Amino acid sequence: MGHLDGRAHGATTTYRLLPWPSPEGKPCYLVTGSAGGYISRLADDLEAAQLATGSDVLGLARSVLDDPASPYTEVRYAGLRLAECLADALRVAESRGLRLPGS
Repeated sequence: MGHLDGRAHGATTTYRLLPWPSPEGKPCYLVTGSAGGYISRLADDLEAAQLATGSDVLGLARSVLDDPASPYTEVRYAGLRLAECLADALRVAESRGLRLPGS
């Protein structure tokens, strides 16, 4: 979506992909004329938490995956958590990419 010309006073309207889906599982967007509002800060905080969680999960998963004797259930759980964290990281990357100048 990117940036669109606003209709009021020459402002620029920005569409930001939020780091959570709608109740129906669809992407949520914040429409704003400026950065730094409450929802933007909440989204920034959640993105930071998602990326930190991904880093933690990666560290824990490596120890499970490095051990050839790890039980199947632990390997499966690690894989599922890694997939969740990758999905979160990809959404953060997409959101940030859409906010780059010229997007």
